[in-house]
Amino acid sequence: MNMNQKHEVEEKYNQHIHAFSLWMKQAGFTDATQREYMREVYTYLYSLSGEVPENTGKINVINFLVSKQNLASNGTRNRSLSAIRSFYIALIDFEMATRNPAMEVKKSKTEKNKKPVYLEEEEMVESLKYIDGRYRNRNTAIFLLMGYCGLRVGEVNRLDLNDFHREKGIITVFGKGRKWNEIPLPKVLVDILSKIAEERIEPYKKKENAFFVSQKGRRLSVRQIQTIVNQTFTALKEENPRVSNMKLSCHKLRHSFATMLLKKGIDVRVVKELLGHSSIETTMIYTHVNDEQKKNAMAAVNIPISANI
Repeated sequence: MNMNQKHEVEEKYNQHIHAFSLWMKQAGFTDATQREYMREVYTYLYSLSGEVPENTGKINVINFLVSKQNLASNGTRNRSLSAIRSFYIALIDFEMATRNPAMEVKKSKTEKNKKPVYLEEEEMVESLKYIDGRYRNRNTAIFLLMGYCGLRVGEVNRLDLNDFHREKGIITVFGKGRKWNEIPLPKVLVDILSKIAEERIEPYKKKENAFFVSQKGRRLSVRQIQTIVNQTFTALKEENPRVSNMKLSCHKLRHSFATMLLKKGIDVRVVKELLGHSSIETTMIYTHVNDEQKKNAMAAVNIPISANI
């Protein structure tokens, strides 16, 4: 969408856009989700050609999705639909609409059994040896919080000093949906975080309460955290052929954490709470098994009859 089209949308739908922006902030959507959803809604509103959203129907939503179909995968189409659904939910909440036509449109089928990319536990341990330099302790803690506590990159970014409770051995995490989650920490991580709190650079602003501070004395950004982790993965890939073609990222550390716990036999409901998922169905994608696990399971099966029947 070019600037002229954007200005046109803002002139026609300023009140709707403002309402959606307020609603997303109140709902606790991340900055990245707000930007993505707002971008989709701008494009959708432009497709309405001046028609007010409260008078639209299912056909308007389908027309919008079909116009993008050749450029998008099923997953991308579903994200667009989720944005439009949220937009109408916001309008209904603010009494600017009475129905949500996007709820009448079905999501595209995606590959439900697609396995998440994850590192084995020994590869997680191997990764740690590639973290070095002046800020090794800080960067190790960042890696461990995602790989051994399951934090999202945004949750690491938002972590404040007073979210770490050394005496109790826990951190409180402000996650999706404006929900707080209390996570018990392994003793090793408690010790590392305690050391980092002592070594922490004096912030540029006196009121800055960020746990992780950059060398310039500002809260470490999401991009900087991603760079720290990506540099570690780059070094790992050069030495480990098994992971050389994997698309590794901060979120894959979260996958690795969930997979590690489930392989150790931790109840999926406990994993759900640690990850801060609202639905256990989301957690269930991590319950994949490999061929060796299948073979071991079947080796334990004892058929109580002779093969000579």
